[in-house]
Amino acid sequence: MDVSEIIIPGDTPGTEWRLPVLRFAGRNAKAPKIYIQAALHAGELPGTALLHFLCERLRQAESEGGIAGDITIVPQANPIGAAQSHFGDLQGRFDLNSRTNFNRDFPLISLADRVTLIEDLDDYPATDRLKRQLLHMALRADLVLDLHCDDESLQYAYIDEAFWPEAADLAGALDMQAVLLSDGESSAFEEAVGFAWKYEVPGERRSRLPGRLSVTVELRGKRDVDPLLAKQDADGLWRFLAARGIVSGGTTPTEFSGPAVPLDNVEILRAPEGGAVLFHRKIGDRVAEGELLATIVTRPGQPDGSIDLHAPQDGLILTRTSDRLVRRRGDLMKIACGGPSNAARKAGALEN
Repeated sequence: MDVSEIIIPGDTPGTEWRLPVLRFAGRNAKAPKIYIQAALHAGELPGTALLHFLCERLRQAESEGGIAGDITIVPQANPIGAAQSHFGDLQGRFDLNSRTNFNRDFPLISLADRVTLIEDLDDYPATDRLKRQLLHMALRADLVLDLHCDDESLQYAYIDEAFWPEAADLAGALDMQAVLLSDGESSAFEEAVGFAWKYEVPGERRSRLPGRLSVTVELRGKRDVDPLLAKQDADGLWRFLAARGIVSGGTTPTEFSGPAVPLDNVEILRAPEGGAVLFHRKIGDRVAEGELLATIVTRPGQPDGSIDLHAPQDGLILTRTSDRLVRRRGDLMKIACGGPSNAARKAGALEN
């Protein structure tokens, strides 16, 4: 295993950020190359724990000549966000300087222009340097996994329709309980990777990308940082690597049995007013249209001081907020459904 660091100069005198990069060299030039990163949202750590245990297996495989394809791992992809705290609370999702989500505003370029990502880096602030160097590394690979987590959540993934159903082997290996098929219309990291591949020939858009994969994996919830879960997920990712011929020891892929639905079929339950939220159903529950899901206590102790929220259609509860004091229009739940939501949705990501 080769360990190196990318140094990212800070935007004020005397500061810099260090980005560790772990590399395993493959022995077969024809095997797929994979890039895996975690904690782009710096407070989302299940992926970091997974990669810690995966690297143990990879080092063993390396010593036995079992690494076929090049593997690049960035286990903590956002040292800038990891250093941001406000009154003791980590602020790892949004850059406090620009107020931009760390997983948005990645450059949308053709693969032919990859080299331009790291040209004239001194012209960019630190967060843009970070994004450009992450994307530059990822575009060297054939398969790209961006490991995240949600708030309280099942295991699921965002996968561009261009990679489906080929990516079902990853969903099965990681025992995902749902897949959300995205439209590839945002500037999130995994969609910027997909954009570069789709426009490998500038001006010509490819709708299918066989042999390629760029995925955002949601490894349950923020509190699911646990050695047993991390080892279980590392085993699942190992099975995927083996099935794709990146490491030796091919395995029979696990079938994916969950729903795969377009983003338009995701109902987002939102709070009509602020208050204390009382949930009646939990993640993993299958619910029927009209079923009581949550109560918002808006004026405690007063007549008509609460609001009941019901399921807009049948579906599977994927996520739930961990907050119990919620703001007006705050997201409470995501529900994967069989039909499109009546709520209007712009192209791109579900949330900021």
